[in-house]
Amino acid sequence: MKATKPSWFYLILLILSGEAIFILPFVLPRVFRPTVLDVLELDNVELGLCFSVYGLVAMVSYVFGGPLADKYQPRKLIAVALWMTALGGFLFAQYPALWVLQVLYGWWGFTTIFLFWAPMIKATRIWGGANSQGRAFGFLDGGRGLTGALFSLLGVLVFSFFLTTSPDLPDRKAAFTYVLYTVSIIIILVGLLVWFFMKTGDEEKEMILERISWKDIKQVLKLPSVWLLMVIILCGYVGYKITDIISQYAEEVMLYNQVEAAKVGTLLQFLRPATGILFGLIADRLKITWLLVVGFFFALIGGLLFASGIIAPSTTTLFFISVLVIAVGVYAIRALYFGVMQVGKIPLTLTGTAVGLISLIGYTPDVFAGPAYGVLLDAHPGEELGHQHVFWMLSAFAFVGGVAAFIYHQKYGKSS
Repeated sequence: MKATKPSWFYLILLILSGEAIFILPFVLPRVFRPTVLDVLELDNVELGLCFSVYGLVAMVSYVFGGPLADKYQPRKLIAVALWMTALGGFLFAQYPALWVLQVLYGWWGFTTIFLFWAPMIKATRIWGGANSQGRAFGFLDGGRGLTGALFSLLGVLVFSFFLTTSPDLPDRKAAFTYVLYTVSIIIILVGLLVWFFMKTGDEEKEMILERISWKDIKQVLKLPSVWLLMVIILCGYVGYKITDIISQYAEEVMLYNQVEAAKVGTLLQFLRPATGILFGLIADRLKITWLLVVGFFFALIGGLLFASGIIAPSTTTLFFISVLVIAVGVYAIRALYFGVMQVGKIPLTLTGTAVGLISLIGYTPDVFAGPAYGVLLDAHPGEELGHQHVFWMLSAFAFVGGVAAFIYHQKYGKSS
């Protein structure tokens, strides 16, 4: 009997939950980075260390959460993960001491990864089937980007509404508190939708294993595609992490005020769905592996434009062109890198285990990227030179990732 493919509503809920869970730890600090630093009384390195704690917990969670996705269906895992993450938002709104904030980021490292990450990737791969992997992952990341952009826009609107015309620190703190409470409540509601309405297709039930053996893990580790994807995702994710500072660049180098800088961060968020959906639509018609190489090329060009130092307050047009180029590159990479698992001959039944192992290396930028660019920025606070050094870092990783993606294309793409 032919298996039933999960519905479009299933994918919509997957998209909605897939970004909602990361709003608190990542999206709001990206869009409101100057405000977050001020209200929490942190410097760039201290905030980076919070992300490092998240990354360290996430590393362990990837390993054990991956096989979990091959044993259980995703609906309840995802809903519980959303509720546990939202609870952290209420603690964040109390603006705790640095050590408490680090514990909170450790908590988020567990809630967003152990119960959530691999089930989301596996469910997306199941939805895509044999012939629509590009569309599935492009729609997933593009849809997540749209969700993140809408959350960002909502955050900016709430923040602006409660902000006085001449805001001092207490006023900004109060306004940002409303943002945190609003987002936390919405995440809880998304969890309820997932719990009651994210119905599982028949095909997904067939992809659940009773147990994961060491033999299965060794089978995954023998695949060259797994090792190449570790490098590809690591390099692509460094680029994505560095986009966190673009709103800060707008404030410190382009001399925008905090609301204008937050709007630049929100604009970047809207470029993500456009890129993800566009590349997702064409990936199944062209070579998905070749498009991955193209994504790294754009990221490299965008990184070099920022690193060169030619972008200044007097070059507004060039600034926005560079943001567009780097966004297209970074978001295309994110939309496609898990979409090449099918052509890389990674078994569907072991998707969770493979995702866990790949992510163990691929997402190490959660540990080192924040402190690395924090050190570079704090060495030249408020100056363009620190930002240039960060974008040289992005360019180097984009080059290495592009080489790995080209090897993957040569090995697997030509026969897809």
